[in-house]
Amino acid sequence: MRTETRQGPEIWIRGPVTAPGLPEPTHPRASSRRFSWVGTHGGAGVSTLAAVYGGHDSGRAWPGPDAPRSVLLVARTHAAGLDTVLPAVEAFRRGGAPRGVDLDAVVLVPDAPGRLPRPLAQRIRLIEQVIGVYRVPWVSEWRLGDLSGRPPRGAEPLARLTGWAR
Repeated sequence: MRTETRQGPEIWIRGPVTAPGLPEPTHPRASSRRFSWVGTHGGAGVSTLAAVYGGHDSGRAWPGPDAPRSVLLVARTHAAGLDTVLPAVEAFRRGGAPRGVDLDAVVLVPDAPGRLPRPLAQRIRLIEQVIGVYRVPWVSEWRLGDLSGRPPRGAEPLARLTGWAR
């Protein structure tokens, strides 16, 4: 992810945007592409989320000129993953993203099943003070490569944000 420091837009959060003429996603039940998923670190889950919810898989780079300009940052809930979120938000706030890119929210993907340890939950609360956070529950089928089902129970707010079609 680029981190050059130049003056740029201030961060602001808004709902999903529509972008007519964008190609259809590969997942048969996902809505038209409206978002670019951007990982704040390797292995964040960007490709899985793009396959399930639709949208553009930007990997770890800001979206290019032909990709949707609305970004959902993605990170895992382990300590190293959570530590990458606020620097990425700050890079965006300082103008490190291409002109015209909007940062909509952060999506956190679990690194393991079960409850988060208290120190990790505290880090998430700090992130939530800066930007909207959507959490995805652990999905065993995703770990096995089965992305054909519905978005997981407990992730309804993310499904609404992305416009996932039932």
